[in-house]
Formats: sequence, C-alpha cells, structure tokens
Amino acid sequence: MQNNISTFLWFEFNAEEAAKLYCSIFPSSKITSVTKMSASFEINGQRFVAFNGGPHYKLNPAISLFVSCNTQEEVDALWNRFLAEGGTESKCGWLVDKFGLSWQIIPRQLLELMSDPDPVKANRVVQCMLGMQKIDIAALQRAHRG
Repeated sequence: MQNNISTFLWFEFNAEEAAKLYCSIFPSSKITSVTKMSASFEINGQRFVAFNGGPHYKLNPAISLFVSCNTQEEVDALWNRFLAEGGTESKCGWLVDKFGLSWQIIPRQLLELMSDPDPVKANRVVQCMLGMQKIDIAALQRAHRG
C-alpha cells in the first residue's frame, strides 16, 4: 500500500493568501487547487493543504517547516523575504511568518559543523548559533576553527 501524505495547515480564514505567499517565496512551487475552504499547493514537490478552519486552533512552534539551504545567499534571500512579508525573527535560524507558521531557515553547514566528532569544536558552533537570529555561516565557521 502506498499512502500519500500532505502537510495540513490550519488557518483562521486566509489559507489561499498563505498559499500564494509561500508559492511566491519558493521558486519550485505551485498552487494546485483552491476552494472556499482550502488551498492545496506544492513546494519542491512537497504537498501542503492550507485550510480555513476558523479561530479554534492556532499555529505554534511545536510544528515548523525546516528549509535546508546550501549557501548564505539562500539563507539571506529566504530570511529577508519572510521578514519583508510581515514575518518576525526568532532565535537560532527560526522565524514566524505573518500567519503564525514557524520556519527554520538552516544552512546545511550548521548541521555539519555541529556534528563534528571533536566535542569542543561542535560546542563552539552550538554556542555561536545560540546567539544568532538568522544563521551566519561565516561566523559558525570561525567558531568552529576557534
């Protein structure tokens, strides 16, 4: 049996607006359907359903979307776009978009450096990251080197 799994996001009333924003931020994305109650869309082949469910439930950081980036330019572009569209910075590469959805904009280098088998180097990277909002790859690399 093959199951299709989609991320289901509950919004109060602006599911289509959220889907349009997300598709405008990520180049490999598209809206696949819109109804009065929902908007379905894809980002890089990952399927999402945005649902107009009313005020009963709110998005919170217990669920976040993790975006793995290859370069500082990718991190900066995504970070700045979310902030320009009403998002707010959090810590350690997290931000919250204007709809309340949490995003982690994380360069792959962070995970690599944090996984260094030398615990002293890995700890320096973690301590550096804990002082950041948007992740700065060059600063992490400096911390790693000591």
